[in-house]
Parts: sequence; structure tokens; C-alpha cells
Amino acid sequence: MTSNAEESLATLIRWEKLPEPVRQVPVIPTRRWRFDFAWWYGPPEVKVAVEVDGGSWIAGRHTRGAGFESDCEKLNEAALAGWKVLRVTPKMIEDGRAIALIRRALA
Repeated sequence: MTSNAEESLATLIRWEKLPEPVRQVPVIPTRRWRFDFAWWYGPPEVKVAVEVDGGSWIAGRHTRGAGFESDCEKLNEAALAGWKVLRVTPKMIEDGRAIALIRRALA
């Protein structure tokens, strides 16, 4: 399921003419975790992912006990697998910080 913030970011990525990401990419094949957006190419190998964290101000899933713990495990496994993961909020999408981060990560 995608959020409004994810759809806004997808639109901005197209408007900014950044490379088209793959959406809902499995992080680790043996787990159900997914990245909201991902780019990978090489050589040299580049693996960049973006996670949109929408509920940080309303005690959403990502900021509560089990959800936070699961996110930690997911991001740690991603790091060990060589992924550079960016976490962005709806505010960061709105004010342009998310696009700036993505542009830097893909450069």
C-alpha cells in the first residue's frame, strides 16, 4: 500500500528527471520487508533506497515499540547487504530536502 507522501515523492522524482526508481523492492529475499523506492546499478555497484516515514508526528507504526524494532532490524540488514538507505518524512518531501538527498545519493 502506498501513501500520499510516497505518491508525491514519485511525482517529484519524475518532475526532477531523476532516474526512475523501482517501487516496493524486497530488502532481503527471505523476509517480507520492502523499500518504498530503490535504485541499483553498477559497476561500481550502487544501491540506494528511500523509506518514507509518514507517522512520526502521530505515533505511527514506525515510532512505536514493535514497528520501530522491526524497522531497526530491516535497516541494519539492508546496511549489511550494502544498501544506502535514506529515510524521509512528508515535510522533507514538501520542502525539497528529500529530492536533494536523493540527488546526492545517486551522484
